[in-house]
Amino acid sequence: MTLSDEAARAYELDRRHVFHSWSAQAQVSPIVLTAAEGCYVWDGEGNRLLDFSSMMVNTNIGHQHPKVVAAIAAQAAELCTVGPAFANAARSEAARLISELTPGDLDKIFFTNGGADAVEHAIRMARLHTGRPKVLARYRSYHGGTETAVNVTGDPRRWPNDHGTSGVVHFFGPFLYRSEFHASDEAQETQRALEHLERTIAMEGPATIAAVVLESVPGTAGIMVPSTEYMRGVRELCDRYGIVFIADEVMAGFGRTGKWFAIDNFGVVPDLITFAKGVNSGYVPLGGVAISEAIAATFADRPYPGGLTYSGHPLAAAAAVATITAMREERIVENAAEVGARVIGPGLRELAQRHPSIGEVRGLGVFWALELVRDRATREPLAPYGGTSPAMTELVAACRRGGLLTFVNFNRLHVVPPCVITEAEVKEGLAILDQALTVADAHTVDAP
Repeated sequence: MTLSDEAARAYELDRRHVFHSWSAQAQVSPIVLTAAEGCYVWDGEGNRLLDFSSMMVNTNIGHQHPKVVAAIAAQAAELCTVGPAFANAARSEAARLISELTPGDLDKIFFTNGGADAVEHAIRMARLHTGRPKVLARYRSYHGGTETAVNVTGDPRRWPNDHGTSGVVHFFGPFLYRSEFHASDEAQETQRALEHLERTIAMEGPATIAAVVLESVPGTAGIMVPSTEYMRGVRELCDRYGIVFIADEVMAGFGRTGKWFAIDNFGVVPDLITFAKGVNSGYVPLGGVAISEAIAATFADRPYPGGLTYSGHPLAAAAAVATITAMREERIVENAAEVGARVIGPGLRELAQRHPSIGEVRGLGVFWALELVRDRATREPLAPYGGTSPAMTELVAACRRGGLLTFVNFNRLHVVPPCVITEAEVKEGLAILDQALTVADAHTVDAP
């Protein structure tokens, strides 16, 4: 098939004028999308693709949810924009609903335009609250593309942006499959990872450290689900040394792991939560910071030195209100938990039994990753850390030919469909994956 005239025009103008993120511009060849509904999108050639990527792991309620579309239209008809210094119903209601979902006393909401600036402001709050400069963050993490957020990030996207002046110190988090601690089981990995973190705090000087920033469940970096003991241990270390615990929930929040926030899986209350993406399924850009009572009190009579023109933009806030309401009424978070435990997890583990390219399956809810390897015995990855490979390129192409839109990073294929996905749709996607993975298998040491 060939592109329709409209799609061809869109592609031509894109290549002429659009500067794409994280890309060598001469090598970009984007898929033109023309329509979407539920868990499916349509490309410029008229092909229907099952969206196992949720775009950027953010369309948690699926595409074009009618209640959210209607709420945006109604808000636009009433009040399209308002400055952040004014109160308005949409922003106030969005803040109330989010504060009902956050754990503990994180009842104040500072709205941003997305996840990266949420991380920027959370770190600023932590530094001002503590009077300390440094931030600790784990390797194998992603926190955003702005100056502070990309330096907090622990993956290769930081490297060309790192000038050594950000006040960020990285440490190793738990990841048993590729353990940095020579651990033999999860308990040992947890213990040694906590000892490593405490040693890092001691060597850096506790009185210099403002915050520890952790994705509750790391997303783009590989969906390495930590143990409850690890997360509670981090909380205890932060309490012991007067360090602010920032939970980055930008990707893992709002139903993705089968809980409203991923931190809820561990029974831990952080001091700050950053969010974005799933709060309104990305229909209109929105992010924010949920703030504990103690940190909010720091700015009760002291101005907070930060703000954004579009903080709590009414169209974005109205979309958040409609999204959270729909998720509650339609039990979308519960669906994510149920379909993940009963269909996605078992289905992926079954694929692992048949495909030697799958080294490990891990995840929660609708938040899963396949660790793809060339050799199961040595765990040699199918693509290098920080890069890609012909095997991964061929796998993505095979998925698309089969009708599946994927999310890949280095040697991993992530299975991250919308939280509304049905059992039948999951099985459709797994069947496509089953066929496509034979392409990856051909690059393993066990290939015939």
